[in-house]
Amino acid sequence: MTRDDFKIKIFADGADINGMREEYKKGYVSGFTTNPTLMKKAGVVDYEAFAKEIAGEITDLPLSFEVFSDDFGTMAKEARKIGSWGDNIYIKLPVTNTKGESTTGLIRELSAEGYKLNITAILTIGQVEKVVQSFTPGSGAYVSVFAGRIADTGVNPIPVMKETVEICRSVAGVESLWASTRELLNIFQAQDCGVDIITVTNDILKKLPMVGMDLSELSLDTVKMFYNDGQSLGYNLV
Repeated sequence: MTRDDFKIKIFADGADINGMREEYKKGYVSGFTTNPTLMKKAGVVDYEAFAKEIAGEITDLPLSFEVFSDDFGTMAKEARKIGSWGDNIYIKLPVTNTKGESTTGLIRELSAEGYKLNITAILTIGQVEKVVQSFTPGSGAYVSVFAGRIADTGVNPIPVMKETVEICRSVAGVESLWASTRELLNIFQAQDCGVDIITVTNDILKKLPMVGMDLSELSLDTVKMFYNDGQSLGYNLV
């Protein structure tokens, strides 16, 4: 399976450096995203060393690294430092800080300076509109809407994503991104919505070989799995 098999760009979402190398070699991802939570999960203790190491190996695909401060002054300094790590680097900024204060001022400032941005943790159309209005046309930007988290609340994210696509298309260089992917089906849902990019964890990416699999064959494989697991545990009721 290659990138050409999809109309949507698939970005691997994670911070395990060996996993990133593995997905890069497979050739079907078009970029990579990380965040502090993923880095914590992967045991990354030196943020800059990790980022520079992977940026030195992957130079032909976009890489997103996130700021981790909460005040806008420090956030701006972190952003500019991250942006200096390579031409393929996208700076991830949260849509607000922890006080709920909008980052649109900083987005406007950095975008005007030519930095590539990835605005994250977006969940509402109102946020999408304000963020997109803050970009300098042509500077390069991703609008990361957490479709999976919207779905976690019992709300269908598809109408939100379709509207997001239209808003993003109104400004040159702005791409829509389906984030917090929960299952392989989301790739095809996002693709049908016209979304430009979807971020997918390695665990879900491992399921890509199942695409198009015969369901009768999958049923039989499932029965065999249950049988073999029961046998391995020595269960006996008669």
